[in-house]
Amino acid sequence: MRAEPGHRPTAHEDGPSRTERTGKGEALANWFDGRVGLFKMGKAQLRKVFPDHWSYLIGEIALYTFLIIILTGVYLTMFFEPSMNEVVYHGTYRPMNGIRMSEAYESTLNISFDVRGGLLMRQIHHWAAILFVASMLIHMMRTFFNGVFRKPREINWLSGAGLLILGMFDGFLGYSLPDDLLSGTGMRFLEGAVLSVPLIGTYLTFFIFGGQFPGEIIIPRLFTFHVLLLPGIMLGLLAVHMILLVYHKHTHHIGPGKKDMNIVGPPLWPVYVAKSGGFFFLVFGVTSVMSAIAMVNPVWLYGPYRPDQVSTDAQPDWYMGFSEGLIRVMPGWEINLWGHTLVLGIFIPLMVFPMVLLVIWLYPFIEAWVTGDRREHHLNERPRNAPTRTAFGAAWIGLYLVLLGEGGNDLIATHFNLSLNAVTWASRIAFFAVPVTVFIVTKRWCIGLQRRDRQKVLHGRETGIIKRLSHGEYVELHEPLPQAERYTLVAHDQHLPIEPPAEVDEAGIPRKVSRKEKLRAKLSRSYFGERGQIPKATVEEYRRHQEEHEAHEAHEAHEPTH
Repeated sequence: MRAEPGHRPTAHEDGPSRTERTGKGEALANWFDGRVGLFKMGKAQLRKVFPDHWSYLIGEIALYTFLIIILTGVYLTMFFEPSMNEVVYHGTYRPMNGIRMSEAYESTLNISFDVRGGLLMRQIHHWAAILFVASMLIHMMRTFFNGVFRKPREINWLSGAGLLILGMFDGFLGYSLPDDLLSGTGMRFLEGAVLSVPLIGTYLTFFIFGGQFPGEIIIPRLFTFHVLLLPGIMLGLLAVHMILLVYHKHTHHIGPGKKDMNIVGPPLWPVYVAKSGGFFFLVFGVTSVMSAIAMVNPVWLYGPYRPDQVSTDAQPDWYMGFSEGLIRVMPGWEINLWGHTLVLGIFIPLMVFPMVLLVIWLYPFIEAWVTGDRREHHLNERPRNAPTRTAFGAAWIGLYLVLLGEGGNDLIATHFNLSLNAVTWASRIAFFAVPVTVFIVTKRWCIGLQRRDRQKVLHGRETGIIKRLSHGEYVELHEPLPQAERYTLVAHDQHLPIEPPAEVDEAGIPRKVSRKEKLRAKLSRSYFGERGQIPKATVEEYRRHQEEHEAHEAHEAHEPTH
């Protein structure tokens, strides 16, 4: 409940005596309250209700790891030197003494071996970045499969997906900053991808690197993008995301008492604040423990970057691994025309790379167009009750995993003693076969679960108790479901497929039906037709089944036994 604002005494009513009784902190709070309504606003926000479910913690992990990245990044920025000026190393790490390297690489070594706590900070920063992208991806998939992106949360979906994509690119820029041999190999990969762009590839490369690769300005530019530009945009998107989250409130799972117009859960203060604050320290502690016992990106083992050398086992962080997989799965095709070479083996993966991300990013708008649903939704949808959407998301994950595995095809071949050619060709076949297979299997699985839910609502839960009927038949007894569970299984919408417009109007005159309308009707049938969903049990069906069951039991009771 929201309390009505009462009468606040003015300065004239208070007099000097009130000022004397008020402490400095309370006086400052009263000063702000008189100008911005601090007490009223704070009281309303502190009583906001948040649903209590473990899946919502995934988004909190993303938020807290982002804060950890900011905190550790500020510390590392004070010691990192974003310069490609060449120096000779004379530092603590003896194997590198006397070796020429950039100031960026030298400062990274100094952070790792000379700055107190520097190596741990580097480790925490890197592990937090990995967990940040992982938690965002899982949070995004949870949001996708539960249908949280539906009206009015489309902007929240876009901002969250934007955070994921920017986080991936910012991570790539971050591990390229040390200017070691591994990150330099990654930058060479970027140069080759940009060079493959027809007509303007060379100009783009010279613009990015400031001349012939590797140039002398790429590290300062990466530093500016990594520390200022991308984090600034991400902070803006995060602010939009959180403001809309507070404005629209959380969605919650289907259950008794949970509706589109209410939120069931504990208030922000003191329950949620205590739980959330404790969870932040838990995330920070686990990240610190991981950083202390598991080495990541040991740049001193790779050495400084040199254009004439390539690091062995060069692999990007996992979230950019699918881009590497696109390059490795693609045949080395080239087209030579009029003295120019079009490297399709790199250019096609460069075009497919954003499509893999955009196809899942823009899916909510495709679904809204297919369904024509313009209502607001504040309840999560069980994945099984949206078979086509769930199958699409599972197929996308399947494709992502295939490309991620192909990104490390050399490691798979060496660790499992397989032919590299065999691994590559298996990945090429899987690139087309896995998404289709996963889509079909997942959709059939969801429809099977829908059919099982329908049977449970009508017949009840299997008890494992076998009964012999009077005529010798053995049947298993079923126990009726509790009313709350029945409600959960049937409290979801079922759309009807959109019918295509008639090809002849009421006057018998042929009407031109556009391809867009035909496509929409066809997709709607695949979503909500006979093969797209199982009709849920209705109240009439349940009552009729109960009457038949009671009549059958009465007949069994009066039938003589032998």
